[in-house]
Amino acid sequence: MQIRAQAILCASRPHGETAVIARLLSEEHGMVAGYVAGGRGRTLRPVMIPGNLVDMELRWKSESQLPFARLELVQSRGPWLSEPLPAAAIQWACALTASALPERQAYPSLYQALGALLDAICHAPSARGWAGAMAAYEALVLRELGYGGGGPPRSETLAEALTALDALSAPIERYLLADRRGDVMAARAILRDRLGRIDR
Repeated sequence: MQIRAQAILCASRPHGETAVIARLLSEEHGMVAGYVAGGRGRTLRPVMIPGNLVDMELRWKSESQLPFARLELVQSRGPWLSEPLPAAAIQWACALTASALPERQAYPSLYQALGALLDAICHAPSARGWAGAMAAYEALVLRELGYGGGGPPRSETLAEALTALDALSAPIERYLLADRRGDVMAARAILRDRLGRIDR
């Protein structure tokens, strides 16, 4: 069996001496995991950055087997990881997605929205240009997984975006991250703290 698609790398964790287990979101196949041989090596390390857009090829022999993954970089988010606020935003958006979405269930609207959010984080002149999009993405994740109603929160200004983010914190923690909120919510707390500093 084989899958080939573009995907957003949402998480990677070390496996063995040099490999990683990657979690990737594709438009048609949803969240998928794959074993990347040499993922911590010099060649692939720049590819294994959360937020990167990659060409993904997954191969496996049975449904019970973790697929082997080959990844080729299409678009890198690496240059923005040296800036504290964009780095925190990319980390949180990817961590939320990797932790909340079930395996192999397509969410095309979330794939498109995450790609647009990451583009905004990397190219907007300041966080005022993407903080509202972050709140809208969180609300969309809740709605797509059946935990929220209504449209995107009102967030035309940074103050409104922060209010929306604060209101979304409890349902995200309660519904999306109930079993693993500690480490993942810590990434959100860092982002919220950094956004709060620019609103002073």
